[in-house]
Amino acid sequence: MGTPPLWYTYPAMVFSVNERYALWLDEQDEMAHYRQRFVIEDPELIYLDGNSLGRLPKATRARLQQVVDDGWGRRLIRSWNEGWIEAAARVGGKIAGLIGARPDEVIVADSTSVNLFKLALAAVQSQSSRHKIVTDNLNFPSDLYILQGVCKSAGRGCHLHIVESDDGIHGPVEQLADAMDDDTALVALSHTLFKSGYSYDMATVTELAHRAGAMILWDLSHSAGSIPVALNAANADLAVGCSYKYLNGGPGSPAFLYVRRDRQEKLGNPISGWMGQAEPFAFGLDYESAPGLRRFLTGTPSILGLSAIEPGVDMLLQAGMEQVRAKSMRQSEYMISLWQELLQPLGFTLNSPREAARRGSHVSLGHDDGYRIARALIEEMNVLPDFRRPDNIRFGIAPLYNSFAEIHAAVTRLHTVVAEQLYEKYGPDSLPVT
Repeated sequence: MGTPPLWYTYPAMVFSVNERYALWLDEQDEMAHYRQRFVIEDPELIYLDGNSLGRLPKATRARLQQVVDDGWGRRLIRSWNEGWIEAAARVGGKIAGLIGARPDEVIVADSTSVNLFKLALAAVQSQSSRHKIVTDNLNFPSDLYILQGVCKSAGRGCHLHIVESDDGIHGPVEQLADAMDDDTALVALSHTLFKSGYSYDMATVTELAHRAGAMILWDLSHSAGSIPVALNAANADLAVGCSYKYLNGGPGSPAFLYVRRDRQEKLGNPISGWMGQAEPFAFGLDYESAPGLRRFLTGTPSILGLSAIEPGVDMLLQAGMEQVRAKSMRQSEYMISLWQELLQPLGFTLNSPREAARRGSHVSLGHDDGYRIARALIEEMNVLPDFRRPDNIRFGIAPLYNSFAEIHAAVTRLHTVVAEQLYEKYGPDSLPVT
């Protein structure tokens, strides 16, 4: 494998900016073989948007074919008693292994937004003497919309307190602590922020919430499958997350929710549906909550969606989240070293934390012409990132299938787009999905 060429020294790690070094890093990568387990129809495409939609695992194709042909096509409704009815709990139990929870604390259900509404309203309703939900202005906007709706549904003066970040990159931990008081019912935060990739210290912030007598609800959508999460170790109360990013469950795949074991019997599901009923097939006219976590189910689970999640989760469990995280940190550090050498002189800013331990698995680079540059990357350079206003080009690094060579090529092509002003032909009007 030889000696790595042309070294550059940076504060956290040592890297080289030439392509040979990227190839050498791939040769050393013990996780490189996982890339072959994904569908890659266009090997020339550099896909760095796994923080929005993960690639398709090859095993998922086979799993869906089996469910469609055998379960739906041959066994039909009999399949509900042959594994379908237990699928939400079974897959949830596997996801629990990725986020530091017990198997009976995680279940797959509905969408992230619906789960967030259910758990947030349940938490607020269980604390009638408290009226405030605390969050930050870096939270995913949809979460803020849901929390606003929770306040309206709860009534009785419930209100949302949004704490401002000083720099738009780092979570405002001290300001959040100041906002937590004896009127706070719930603290609701994204664990990894969708724009900057900043990751909160879960244990520290959870302790701050508990010290104020509040519950905490974490959105793990940009964390699950990309960084180790330790819900039980942090004593977190509640969590939600999606499955279509780093879990590679497919577009719009069902979400998951977590309720700590000792909270399950104390909280009610505000969207009481038949799957959360104690005896759903008794068809009684009065609702009675099922015991344990199943009470937080509402409607009929999507069996095709559930089936698509499982292969990606199995792969992450096999790889191990500590190993996934180690590669993710090496790759994001490598990308930042390339930014420092090649892109910073062209006006790009680093809009992600420089400290690797506080950064998730995507790197956000800012530029005044960010949207037009992203368009040029996609249209002319065969590189797929995404864009978040006002200036963030996000590069989602998925260690199971992204290589160091891809990261090197993406940065050098980004350099070409700006150095040769290729982006100037694109207007400011954005596409419906960015």
